[in-house]
Amino acid sequence: MKSAVETLNPTRVRLTVEVPFEELKDSLDAAYKKINQQVTVKGFRKGKIPARVIDQRFGRGAVLEEAVNDALPKFYNEAVNEAEVNPLGQPEVDITELKDGELLSFTAEVDVRPAIEIPDYSGIEVEVDAIEVTDEDVEKSVEQLRERFASTNPVERAAAEGDVVTVDLTAKVDGEVLPDGIADGVSYTIGSGELLDGIDAAVTGLEAGGEATFTSELKGGSAAGKEAEVTVKVTAVAARELPDLDDEFAQMASEFDTLDELKADSRKRLENMKQFDQATQAQERVLEKFLELAEIPVPEKLLEDEVNTRKHNLEHHQLGQMGLSLEKYLELQGKTVEEFEAETKEQAVKGIKTQFLLDELVSTEKLNVEQDELTEHLFRRAASSGMSPDQFAQAVVQGGQVPMLVGEVARGKALAVVVEAAKVVDTNGEVVDLSDDEDEVEAAAETVEAVTGEAEVAEEK
Repeated sequence: MKSAVETLNPTRVRLTVEVPFEELKDSLDAAYKKINQQVTVKGFRKGKIPARVIDQRFGRGAVLEEAVNDALPKFYNEAVNEAEVNPLGQPEVDITELKDGELLSFTAEVDVRPAIEIPDYSGIEVEVDAIEVTDEDVEKSVEQLRERFASTNPVERAAAEGDVVTVDLTAKVDGEVLPDGIADGVSYTIGSGELLDGIDAAVTGLEAGGEATFTSELKGGSAAGKEAEVTVKVTAVAARELPDLDDEFAQMASEFDTLDELKADSRKRLENMKQFDQATQAQERVLEKFLELAEIPVPEKLLEDEVNTRKHNLEHHQLGQMGLSLEKYLELQGKTVEEFEAETKEQAVKGIKTQFLLDELVSTEKLNVEQDELTEHLFRRAASSGMSPDQFAQAVVQGGQVPMLVGEVARGKALAVVVEAAKVVDTNGEVVDLSDDEDEVEAAAETVEAVTGEAEVAEEK
């Protein structure tokens, strides 16, 4: 076999391959054997039909076609390895010549990973928000905990904001009650905004047995997005009572003996949360700067596929679960179709470039993924998917996605290397040291996942 490679552009090559006919012998034998098992010829046992009879009865062309289809992947892979290119996706193959007994020639055009030069990232500087936890933040956190321990007591009066009402709901569209438009015994806290727009005004001032009708756009169900006439009947009113903020509350709501200890713990938790947010912000901004320093061409076909994948997942998974159409989603977001298309393309480009650049850094720095790092990543991904670690691991193995998980961790390690080399200061001018963060790699992996989204580029070799 002879092969040559031609670079069409930085992200696409054409392989030209010539195969002497004798190298097709194994594929020809396999073709005759396969046809033997599929056809019958009077006077011959199944599987024992001579090759000359197959040629006469079914045509030599059918045998050659079967043999070439069998041989192409093997010779294509040999050409790829010989040319030392990293193909992305499936090739476009064109058989240019097939002379029986003499020669098979074909070309294969395929997208490839572009050659990337890692830029000097040692001079990257970014600014992040300072970690500041105010007394007001602590009070708000404790108040939220207090809300969780609130009790409710029935009252015989008109409902007011903050009360918990039990209601029966009936929704009509065009005068007809919807099949899924009746809900009885629904508990709702007035002012929470957790049900339909307009319900707060409708139930406020009603006593048990009171009824009101209002118009609202349905958020889900069979008529999601449509205007409905909703009748709400209040069947019970209960007042919420908050526990006193004292040491007794601290003992009831936490493992602490005093309210001061509870507040101190709340402050520490808030500081940890803000520290995590600060680290994430640093990673995102360092990555932005890193991408700006690099020249990274993006394969057109890969970009087209990535944009289509992102749009499909949004429409058929995320919006589908919410009962929203793309048109309604864009209306709620205040975006035009053109703005959505441009934004999706921009996100896809960034995701692909991020993967290319960090993968190159993984290779350059010879970064390896340790078993404990992969296990930690698997546990986190399992938790975010709502599956047990065992279930998630089994699904990953069965789906052949272990290399994908390894790649995610490796890119996280690559980003962590860049972040550690960068200068990070907060808005107060203080230098932020992220090197002591024990979860730095895992946090960086999360940041990379958020950027790359569906941009998992599969290499075909």
